[in-house]
Amino acid sequence: MILTTQGLVLHTTRYGESSLIAKIFTRELGMCSYIIKGVRNARGKSKQNLLQPLSHLELTVYNNPKHDLQYIKEMRPMSHYNGITQSGVKMAMMFFMDEVLYKSLKEEEPNVALFDYVVSELRYLDQTAQSKDMPIDFLIHTARHLGIEPMNNYSSREPLFNLKEGRFLAAPSAFTSFTDSNTDYFLDATSSNYFHSCLSCSLSHSPMPQLTPSQRRMTLNNLLEYYHIHLSDFRNFTSHEVLHSVLR
Repeated sequence: MILTTQGLVLHTTRYGESSLIAKIFTRELGMCSYIIKGVRNARGKSKQNLLQPLSHLELTVYNNPKHDLQYIKEMRPMSHYNGITQSGVKMAMMFFMDEVLYKSLKEEEPNVALFDYVVSELRYLDQTAQSKDMPIDFLIHTARHLGIEPMNNYSSREPLFNLKEGRFLAAPSAFTSFTDSNTDYFLDATSSNYFHSCLSCSLSHSPMPQLTPSQRRMTLNNLLEYYHIHLSDFRNFTSHEVLHSVLR
């Protein structure tokens, strides 16, 4: 079957002497693997330029559900991100978004709402000044689309966020069993308060709280740890270190 869809390039791997296997998050089919022949020779340079991280493409593809590797008949750019490519900070944010998606998405299911959200975020990043809070906001909204949204049930009785439970709980008491592994996943009171504030602002589309660089770094790292706990393939994450260095 041949169909036309939009796609976001997430990752490429060399295949044979002149080909690539591209992992592409498509709007209608979800994450798919495509073999692209002849892209690494001189004549294939124009195609290779289309396969940069988070390139937004219109694709005409062959889709056979019985095959793990599919083929692309035609591909052409859907969007151009001139504002991103001219800013090192924006490029770092784009690579961060790419790694989050690549390590979060499975190949089985489409996620149209997430696809449309990512496209809108790329356009926002391209056209506006870089926000230092965008990585935190992106992780919170993407978690919602992935079905792992943290519960924002913060209260004076349940003030500590538990990364494994995905919600705020009362502090462990002296009678809590030391064999209860959940006690290892509590954030402290300060970290929980920042976590709650960012959740509240992000989900209500309000400006983020004013955080210092160290507070922002801590909250971002806690969110990445939350992803690691709730998504089995989310590990060996690296792009946030570049973000930390450029967002100081």
